[in-house]
Amino acid sequence: MKQPMYLFFAFLLLASVAVNAQIGIGTTQAASAMLDVSSTNKGFLPPRMDSTQRNAITSPVAGLTIYNTTMNAYQVYNGTGWYSTVHYIGESFGGGIVFYVYDNGQHGLIGATADNTSSLWSNGIYRFTGTTGDGVNAGAMNTELIIATQMADNQLGNFAAKVCADYSVTVAGITYGDWYLPSKEELHLLILQKAVVGGFGTGNKVYYSSTEISATLAWSELSSTAIPGSATKSGNWFVRAVRSF
Repeated sequence: MKQPMYLFFAFLLLASVAVNAQIGIGTTQAASAMLDVSSTNKGFLPPRMDSTQRNAITSPVAGLTIYNTTMNAYQVYNGTGWYSTVHYIGESFGGGIVFYVYDNGQHGLIGATADNTSSLWSNGIYRFTGTTGDGVNAGAMNTELIIATQMADNQLGNFAAKVCADYSVTVAGITYGDWYLPSKEELHLLILQKAVVGGFGTGNKVYYSSTEISATLAWSELSSTAIPGSATKSGNWFVRAVRSF
């Protein structure tokens, strides 16, 4: 009976060493790594699951990593919640909700979660500000030009571009203050995702963009139809700030 008992304890010892040893697969393990995998034609696959399956994980620990098939992104648990290595539409991030992404989720646009206020586009005087810029990220420059051109018309005025530039929100101790009035294209992208961003209500509301048409008109969009149109700069229309990342 002694030999089987000896073999049993020897097996336990070897198992303990195997569990605690550093391991190299396809390479000699790095001294600082418990597991070192090397390959030139194969990759590493973490567990793949959707958001519902991820949420069913019991007591995840900080550092736990998965590939989320719902958003097609790696996610890591940081001890309090899951965060992604790429950004995605509908993500709560940067003081609002992500409504557009590009560069494989590395960059995009964030919308405020509620209307800032209704206001005039002009600051009391019709004038052409030269803000015909359109497209993603054009709204930031438009907003600066509008404010620089129109502030002298009324130092106490509170017009659409200034309303957005003055907006700020603090989340988890971080204050986000670089908001602006979206360009025509940015506004369109925002309203296409109004259900994701939230706060638009059910009415047929007119929203200003920062892209102007003339001294008296600016591009706008109806929240109910997502159809761009012109709006007088003296109208008391709605404003929703955005920011880029």
